[in-house]
Amino acid sequence: MQKVKIYTSPTCAYCEMAKDWFKEKKIKYKEVDVAKDPSAAAELIKESGQMGVPVIILGLGKDKKVITGFDQGKLEELLK
Repeated sequence: MQKVKIYTSPTCAYCEMAKDWFKEKKIKYKEVDVAKDPSAAAELIKESGQMGVPVIILGLGKDKKVITGFDQGKLEELLK
């Protein structure tokens, strides 16, 4: 199983949808709330090149995939 990290904020409806989807699929993930952690916000920008959430990181290192927004189709494709 790939490592999954989700950058979120408390007011983001798409973040909630993404977390619910991962829970439904029984896929564990690490949540990083950028509103609570300023260094995480800087990390988010470094990883994705943007400030919007959710940003979902699949995998580690050079093989990691960065998905901006909750793109269920792309997630399903990458997690096959």
